[in-house]
Amino acid sequence: MAREIKNELIENAIAQFQVEGTVESYERYGNGHINDTFDVVYKEDEKKKRFILQRINHSIFKEPEKLMFNIAKVTSFLKDEVRRLGGDELREVLTIINTKNGNYFYLDDEGSYWRMYIFIEDATSFEQVSKPEDFYQSAVAFGRFQKLLSAFDASSLYEVIPNFHNTPLRYEAFLKAVKEDKCNRAKDVKEEIEFFIKRKEDMEYCKKCLDEGKLPLRVTHNDTKLNNVMIDNKTGNGLCVIDLDTVMPGLSIFDFGDSIRFGANTATEDEKDLSKVSLDLDLFELYVKGYLTGCEGSLTDTEISMLPHGAKTMTLECGMRFLMDYLEGDVYFRIHREEHNLDRCHTQMALVQDMERKWKEMNDIVSK
Repeated sequence: MAREIKNELIENAIAQFQVEGTVESYERYGNGHINDTFDVVYKEDEKKKRFILQRINHSIFKEPEKLMFNIAKVTSFLKDEVRRLGGDELREVLTIINTKNGNYFYLDDEGSYWRMYIFIEDATSFEQVSKPEDFYQSAVAFGRFQKLLSAFDASSLYEVIPNFHNTPLRYEAFLKAVKEDKCNRAKDVKEEIEFFIKRKEDMEYCKKCLDEGKLPLRVTHNDTKLNNVMIDNKTGNGLCVIDLDTVMPGLSIFDFGDSIRFGANTATEDEKDLSKVSLDLDLFELYVKGYLTGCEGSLTDTEISMLPHGAKTMTLECGMRFLMDYLEGDVYFRIHREEHNLDRCHTQMALVQDMERKWKEMNDIVSK
C-alpha cells in the first residue's frame, strides 16, 4: 500500500523547483517500494514537459543530504563524459532539477525531503527478464556506468548505507543473531546456520582482496536490477542507469554479482520448490559479455577473473541476511507469509550450491 500524502504537500513541493510553465497534472508513478514517486506534467506554450518528483524515504536513507550530494557529483561527472563522447546527456544521465534556492532537494516543514528529475521519454524499465536481449542490454548499461566513472575518485563519496556490502561484518552480525536467538528459532534452522558458517572464508575473500589492494575501490550502483536501467523504445539499447540512491564506494564485482543473483536465477527469489532453482549458464554468459562490453577494458584482470566470486559472495550475503532476519523475528524484510524469509534463504542457498557445481564453467566463461 502506498502511503497517503496530502495534495497540498505535493503541490507545495512541486512549486519549489525551477521549472518554467504551469502544472497541468501530477499522479503517482511506478511501483517502487521505498520512495514516493510522482509523474508531474507541465505545460508551456502548448508544449508538455514531464518530470519525476520524489519524496525520499528518510527512514531508510538517514542522511538524504549526503545521498543527494553523491547523486549530484556522480551525475555531473557522467554528463561531462557523455558530452565528451558526443552522447545525449539529457537521455543518458539522470538530470536533477534544482530548487528555486539552488539546492538539489527541498526540505518541507514536516521534515520530508523532495527532489525532481527530468522524465526520460521514449524509454522503458522492465521488472522481469522477459527476453534475454533486455538482460544483455542491462549488463551493457551497468558496464558502461562503470566505464564512464572509472576515473572518478570513489573515496570522495559518502557511504549512504555504511558497510552495505561489508560481508565479513554482516557475518559477525549474523553470528550475534544466532547467539542471541531472540525468537527461539535457531534450534529449527541448525543446518541453515551451519551452511553459512562452513562458507565463512568465501564470504571474507573479496573484502580481503580489497584490503590487500588486489581489487580497486570503485563507484558502485549497489542495486543492479534490470528495472534500474531505462531501455530505449526505438533502438532496444540500454540507455540510462537510474535509481542512484545507493551509489557509493564499493566493488565492481559486487554490482556484477547482484545482477547474476537476481537475473540469472531460473526461479523467483522466494521459490519454495528448490528443484526449480539453478544458475542459468546461458544468461550468465550473456551478462558477462554485456558487462565486459560496457566496461570497455576499464576493469583490471583481477576484477574480471573474480566476477564469479562476486556472484557467489552476493548470493551468500543475501541468503545470510534473510536467515538473520528470520532469527530476529522478520523485522527488516517485508514478509507475506509464515517463514517467508526462510524460503528466501533456502532459495539463495540452493543457488550457491548450484554455483559451486558449475564453478568451473563459470570461470571458463569469464576467461573466454
